[in-house]
Amino acid sequence: MPHVLLIEDDASVRDGMELVLRRHGYDVATAATGEEALALLDGPDGGRVELAVLDLMLPGMDGFEVCRRIRARSAVLPVVMLTARGDDRDVVDGLEAGADDYVVKPVTAPVLEARIRAALRRAEPSAQTRAQAADAERAGLVIDRSGLTVTKYGVPVALPPTELRLLLELSAAPGRVFSREQLLSSVWDHTFLGDSRLVDAAVGRLRSKLEDVPAKPRFVQTVRGFGYRFGPL
Repeated sequence: MPHVLLIEDDASVRDGMELVLRRHGYDVATAATGEEALALLDGPDGGRVELAVLDLMLPGMDGFEVCRRIRARSAVLPVVMLTARGDDRDVVDGLEAGADDYVVKPVTAPVLEARIRAALRRAEPSAQTRAQAADAERAGLVIDRSGLTVTKYGVPVALPPTELRLLLELSAAPGRVFSREQLLSSVWDHTFLGDSRLVDAAVGRLRSKLEDVPAKPRFVQTVRGFGYRFGPL
């Protein structure tokens, strides 16, 4: 039974979401504030949490700061953020803070549950990924596909599941151009028309960790008008 931390200050919304998630088989812990959520994650039960659902508009410490602090504690805990509106700045800021996905409130139960399932799947390496045993070494970057680790100049690079899957997808076919729609489908499991901001934000975070000069990427390159590729060096 997956253990989900739901961080939402509105009691009626929180109770409704908790009920829906429990009906779908999730074990749910709840928090009304960011401070309460972080205390729970630091407590004895924090290690059981497999995913956080995080509202951006919280009293006191807002969701952006909570997300950054979650990322400082764990590079691998999936975070699905809730936003009251699809405002570009809110969404981009949330994704850049480290969220893996987002949904706009009011959200229907099937959509929320589908996003959670997809995020949890991304956190579990697929059988195909585990079967890929070759390492790729380029300009100090080593991608160990069997061990699912990444190092740069010998230093481990901590990547959340979504960013790791994105890197594995792109680097499996150097030089091949992937459209944003293809990446949304293969990395985020979004089989419907998704939001390309998810891809762009994840690429930006990946570049900040892998590239010597993020503004002049050698690994994750943009092909203007088409998408991204793992650059042949």
